[in-house]
Amino acid sequence: MSSQRHRLRVGLFGGTFNPIHLGHLIAAQDAREQFELDRVLFIPCALPPHKEAAHLVNAAHRWRMLESCLEGDPHFEASDLELERGGVSYTIDTVRVLRERESECDFFLILGSDSLLELHSWRAVGGLLEAVRVVTLLRPGTPTPTPEALRLPAPWPERLLADVRVGHQVEISSNDIRRRCAEGLSIRYLVHPAVEMYIAEHGLYVK
Repeated sequence: MSSQRHRLRVGLFGGTFNPIHLGHLIAAQDAREQFELDRVLFIPCALPPHKEAAHLVNAAHRWRMLESCLEGDPHFEASDLELERGGVSYTIDTVRVLRERESECDFFLILGSDSLLELHSWRAVGGLLEAVRVVTLLRPGTPTPTPEALRLPAPWPERLLADVRVGHQVEISSNDIRRRCAEGLSIRYLVHPAVEMYIAEHGLYVK
């Protein structure tokens, strides 16, 4: 019998989580099941490099909402690595730290297909692709990307497209949730009940 230790398979799921919603949780579960991950690490960014930050609520609120809806799930956990570091959050910096801290783990970067199409523009993308396995879930209404659309040198397009999967097609967005809050509409069934309660208690996303 082999004495080789099982290397933990850890999914890295980054985002603004502004706020975290059920679509995020379903996507993380889809990725965990389809790629046989031992756990998924949710990593809220401090400042996003590719998104407008005008509507970003402060880090403490996003962190507490994230913690509240992951509580009790043995496969999901939150990391404040990027929040503690501050500034613009670059995935390559986060991955380097995690690989040093947890050398016994294999890391899987979980993306939506929209982010996969932007991957070529990410900081130090070559080093990132060498350091993690990038796995992608198709977003609702998004066709499977073509090799040409990825705008990366060989062998990366072929490898990346081999790890594209179809998950549950859930059309929920943080932008829509913020809009509904501003208009006084219900966000029940779009977010975890603990997140709904937190947003109401703290008056988040109202005009």
